[in-house]
Amino acid sequence: MQEIASNIWVFEGEYVPFLRFPFTTRMTVIRLSSGDLWVHSPIKITSTLQKQIDQLGLVKYLIAPNQLHHLFMSEWQLAYPNAISYGTDGVIKKRTDLKFEYSFNQPRHSVWSADVEELLFTGSALMQECVFFHKHSGVLIVTDLIENFTGDDFNCCQRLVAKGVGILAPNGKMPLDWRLSFIFNLGEARRHLSVILSWQPKIIVMSHGQIIEQDAESFLKRSFSWLL
Repeated sequence: MQEIASNIWVFEGEYVPFLRFPFTTRMTVIRLSSGDLWVHSPIKITSTLQKQIDQLGLVKYLIAPNQLHHLFMSEWQLAYPNAISYGTDGVIKKRTDLKFEYSFNQPRHSVWSADVEELLFTGSALMQECVFFHKHSGVLIVTDLIENFTGDDFNCCQRLVAKGVGILAPNGKMPLDWRLSFIFNLGEARRHLSVILSWQPKIIVMSHGQIIEQDAESFLKRSFSWLL
């Protein structure tokens, strides 16, 4: 557990296999001004992790930000049956076995707007992702919108592939296949990026790879140079 700013923590999870790569996992937890906990991209739950979480507050919201980050939602829904689950239409359609009270694709009142801005990044037929900005700390939270692997856990071939698709630190960005899927909707994606840049993030937390704690805006512009 690492507190990266006041009332916001990151937790490192176990590796999960994805396209034969060992993907790191990371969960972000925010304690809202109400005192409730907002849990983004839940990692595998353990008794030790649950004790740490319970010491921070009451888990109120569980966030599945895109259709790939759902592996451990069922465990958290079981551990916290009163928590409210949110997901994109993509993950809700994919995981019909899970209960989602709200979709990020549907209009609704944001109960955490005093603390957290949100934006559904659309324009791709491949995937949509909801990104978040913690106002009080300046922390931008993304999932796969940016991947920034160190490569330390990759073999030589995996590092070459990771560099080729653009997900290797310090030049991490959106994976190549997802970038290409915006070809007919670049304007829509640019409008979303403009909103994110207007937030002026100080720290960028992603689910996979190195957290950016310095020159976050410069990194963000480099990461999205393909779009700008």
